[in-house]
Amino acid sequence: MNLFRLKKNRCLLGVIAAGLTFGASAEVTLPKLVSDGMVLQRDAAVKIWGWANTGEQVQVDFNGHRYQAEADDAGDWSIVLQPAAAGGPYTMDIRAENRIRLENILLGDVWLASGQSNMEYPINRIAHRFASEIATVDNDRIRQFQVAQAYDFNAPQPDLESGQWLPATQRNIQNFSAVAYFFADHVQQSEQVPIGIINSSLGGSPAEAWVSEETLQRFPAHLTEKKKFEDLQLIENIQREDRARSERWYTTAAQKDRGQQPEKTPWYAPELDTGNWLTFSVPGYWAQQAGIDEKGIFWLRKTIHLPQSLAGKPGLLELGRIVDADETWINGHQVGNTTYLYPRRRYQVPEHLLRAGENSIAIRVTNSGGTRGGFVPDKPYRLTIDGQRFDLRGQWHFKKAAQMPQLPGQTFVRWKPTGLYNAMLHPLQNYRIRGALWYQGESNVGRAQEYTELFPALIRDWRAGWRQGAGQQSLPFLFVQLANFLEPQSSPKESDWAELREAQASALDLPETAMAVTIDAGEWNDIHPLDKKTVGQRLALAAEKLVYGRQSTVAAGPRLKSADFTDNKAVLNFVHTQGGLIATPCSNDCNHREATSPLFEFAIAGSDGKFYWANTRIAGDTVEVWSEQVSNPQSVRYAWADNPAEANLYNGAGLPAEPFQVLRAPQEESASAVKAGEPQ
Repeated sequence: MNLFRLKKNRCLLGVIAAGLTFGASAEVTLPKLVSDGMVLQRDAAVKIWGWANTGEQVQVDFNGHRYQAEADDAGDWSIVLQPAAAGGPYTMDIRAENRIRLENILLGDVWLASGQSNMEYPINRIAHRFASEIATVDNDRIRQFQVAQAYDFNAPQPDLESGQWLPATQRNIQNFSAVAYFFADHVQQSEQVPIGIINSSLGGSPAEAWVSEETLQRFPAHLTEKKKFEDLQLIENIQREDRARSERWYTTAAQKDRGQQPEKTPWYAPELDTGNWLTFSVPGYWAQQAGIDEKGIFWLRKTIHLPQSLAGKPGLLELGRIVDADETWINGHQVGNTTYLYPRRRYQVPEHLLRAGENSIAIRVTNSGGTRGGFVPDKPYRLTIDGQRFDLRGQWHFKKAAQMPQLPGQTFVRWKPTGLYNAMLHPLQNYRIRGALWYQGESNVGRAQEYTELFPALIRDWRAGWRQGAGQQSLPFLFVQLANFLEPQSSPKESDWAELREAQASALDLPETAMAVTIDAGEWNDIHPLDKKTVGQRLALAAEKLVYGRQSTVAAGPRLKSADFTDNKAVLNFVHTQGGLIATPCSNDCNHREATSPLFEFAIAGSDGKFYWANTRIAGDTVEVWSEQVSNPQSVRYAWADNPAEANLYNGAGLPAEPFQVLRAPQEESASAVKAGEPQ
């Protein structure tokens, strides 16, 4: 990954290293965050800090006030700005033996956005979904600081590798976190103050990568792994071996590729004869259609006919998602390539390439990993020219060009415990923020029991790092519950994704937390759903309620409060039912549900633990649940699936109910109600 380089151990002795690193010059220096265009937290005591020679006098002038500081023995200095209302732009002068003048500073609200790929996911990946509104973005009062992706296992770092504050303009918006932008846009309009986003996120990262070594003491296996990767030579060896193994695989595959042999007609050439090729139906996987489960290189070709009226016009070629990598040609000219399986293929076709009559499309697919090769279903496969769409689904010519063994997976060093905390989080903790946004959990699926402890530990860890004074006792922490993903199931089953969602929800026992439920905003065939606007706006609703004190805001959907079990049914009591409990119309065929029941994805079980789809009835703020197949119910589940696609319990504000499972209280208890999802 070229975004990462092996960081040197700059910090051998903790804070002393800051003096060694930054105090060696007579000139005062500043952290990357304290820079032109920054957004400072309004109405709060804000720390400004940096490094200089021991004993050097530093003067800071800002917003009509002058502050003085002296660098300590380690070369550190800091001052605390007086609280000030939202506004700007302002300038800041820092003087020592040198002078630094910072321009275009705003006072507003600063939010940290962190997590894995669904938080990192940039606007440029979803811009086509929200084309009209992204095309008009031009808001200098929303700014993002993109934290450089890096790791360090030896010590918390004093500063970031790089980064700058950039406004949400047409020049910059494509690289903004999509979730964070939609959150900021909603809050900025609601609160009418500048919003700064510090985007510190990394695709694929597990929660343990974002906690301190101190917190890892409670998780011995992760601590042991962290200690292992303190060895810089080990990291270099692993990365060298991974690179060499990958290079050998791809070199050999290219040499064996019959579609690109010297002195032979390449398989992307329009004139190639494909008479002896197999046929393959796009979308789909060749292991299923052709019985080919090998890894290697595969070619597909299709000819489409275009009218004279479209000749020479530009177009958009959409090829859904391809497993794993592809290179794509039209009429012998390459129009795009993607090196891994997750991005959606959207290739611009330049002018003068398309012609009247026959046009050839050739795709070279490299399938190297553990997933089956092919084209992901239920995605767009089409060519659009001047508003006319040509469907590319259906029969293609198909041929295997090179058979290869599976390429062993690489060691993702950057995801190892504490590495991201040290390099991407700890350097931020002097910077005053309004709260944290967190979208993560996919990489911890399958470890829900651990996550039940690890996630609250992460929140406490961050709050300890951001001790921001008496004005903010607990850092507000808003997080996204995992979206629906994978194929829906026709009968109730166990679910790792549901268990992880439950682990996430358990963190709501901590004060100053809120959760955005997104089981209706995902895509069964994509771990990176496009609808980041819904996610950002639901986080913004949570901020309105929890942080900005707008008590009239409905910020959450129905949440189970308690369950009363009788001999033949369960009565579920909900909170957050503003506007009433509502059964939204089922968007799918719902054939496997009880047609007479208004609600879906409710399942009920007796003492044998076997779940059946339940009948339901809404009665005020309660839902009655029963089944003729369960005479003595002991437990109820709602939306307990990887992809609860038909979950349709909402409140009047249009927010979905939170998934849950609830057990009947032991019979020896005097009360029949068992609390679910609330602090005891």
